[in-house]
Amino acid sequence: MTAVSRKRIFVAALATETNTFSPIMIDRQGFETSLYAPPGQHPPTPTLCTAPIPVGRRVCAEKGWTLIEGTAAWADPAGLVSRGAYESLRDEILDQLRAALPVDAVVMGLHGAMVAQGYLDPEGDLLARIREIIGPDVLLCAELDPHSHLTEKRVAAADFFVVFKEFPHTDFVERAEDLWRITVDTLENRVHPVMSIHDCKMIDVFPTSKEPMRGFVDLMQQIEKDDPRVLSLSTIHGFMAGDVPEMGTKTIAVTDGNAELGQRLARELGEKLYANRGRHIMPAMNEVDAVAKAMASQDGPVVIADMWDNPGGGTAGDATVLLRELLSKGAKDVAVGTIWDPMAVQICMVAGEGAEFLLRFGGKSAPNTGDPVDALVRVEKVSADARMIFGESVVPFGPAARISVLDQQGEDTGVKVILNTVRAQSYDPSLFTALGIDPQKQKILAIKSTNHFYAAFAPIASEIIYCSAGRPYPNEPATTPYRHVRQDIWPRNLKTEESEA
Repeated sequence: MTAVSRKRIFVAALATETNTFSPIMIDRQGFETSLYAPPGQHPPTPTLCTAPIPVGRRVCAEKGWTLIEGTAAWADPAGLVSRGAYESLRDEILDQLRAALPVDAVVMGLHGAMVAQGYLDPEGDLLARIREIIGPDVLLCAELDPHSHLTEKRVAAADFFVVFKEFPHTDFVERAEDLWRITVDTLENRVHPVMSIHDCKMIDVFPTSKEPMRGFVDLMQQIEKDDPRVLSLSTIHGFMAGDVPEMGTKTIAVTDGNAELGQRLARELGEKLYANRGRHIMPAMNEVDAVAKAMASQDGPVVIADMWDNPGGGTAGDATVLLRELLSKGAKDVAVGTIWDPMAVQICMVAGEGAEFLLRFGGKSAPNTGDPVDALVRVEKVSADARMIFGESVVPFGPAARISVLDQQGEDTGVKVILNTVRAQSYDPSLFTALGIDPQKQKILAIKSTNHFYAAFAPIASEIIYCSAGRPYPNEPATTPYRHVRQDIWPRNLKTEESEA
């Protein structure tokens, strides 16, 4: 560290979540479409994994420290990142860091589940290169998404990680504040962070909107509050659509110089998670039962979450299995948000509002997601730049078009569909209001999200139904045809355990 009191801190962000089974590749334009902010141009509002930048601005302004901003880049989840996109963004940030030297700390915003062509562990590669540049004594830390992969290479390079605790990720700003709190306390010699890791040897899904994960997160926060030796506790959920060698659930304890305490806490928390394996995920039903249950409800809106066709997990978001069931059963007062189909959006925008014509949409990206829908439609509204909110973030999903599905006689079936160009999961009811739909006046809202929707939709929903429709996402790790994921973790080890028994 430098001897002067005015600290110099470098901050940057590079993030996406890679579904290695997704056919949608990410190039440089994929980042630039979602978020690409050169130094100093990051907006005041964070975009999930970029929260360390706006929070860092406030913290450093209050401390009178110098914040050197590097590039911030975020791409909406999809398939592999091209080698050129990753290497160019990585090298851009590394060159900015070299130009900023000397620095007292490097604070990064990462997702943690990126996979690029030729790189099974891009974040490990990036952090190791940062460490090589700054040397062993400069503080290096990062905020991570829990749906990430905690590799040995990353742990070796960084001093500590702070991870979102909530799923849905409603706390990414609060966790960035934790990251900076520990950074400030470290630079001012009040604490000496030590990171301890426990490998749970499991793959699971951990929504914090229900037990047992709700109580688990509350427990972590209570320990942090009660024990001043504990600086941060985190859980890496893992990302089951990422076929990488170190995929899986892990627990992190960051303590003030107390490795023994950290190792004990990480182990105890990890064992608690393992004891509840298989009990965390939301119970789901197929599309037939989900639609029947929603139509039988006396109140609305009933939210049906098409949980596995989730663009936030790297899928296309154009599956039609649930939509076809709604149409075949004659469901009324239905709003579907969204079906990703840039070509259909372009056709609707050219046709204009009020136009009626035959349109083919959805079901184009991958097998096991339903066939395209051929229907007579009316274009009700178009938007050149549709956006919704997610906590303190603004999420683009346009250009977009809202269509009404008509019957053969040209009568409205009561089913409205939002078609979008920029893939995004259904975070918030503002998804519907952006295209002129009042979500609270609908009987059924069909959305595409695993659980991020919950915080915003639960207050307006009469009921929430989790639906497993088709197979757009590798959601059964026991049978998913992984090439790199190890075999000795639950539930992949079930066959081995059964044979040994």
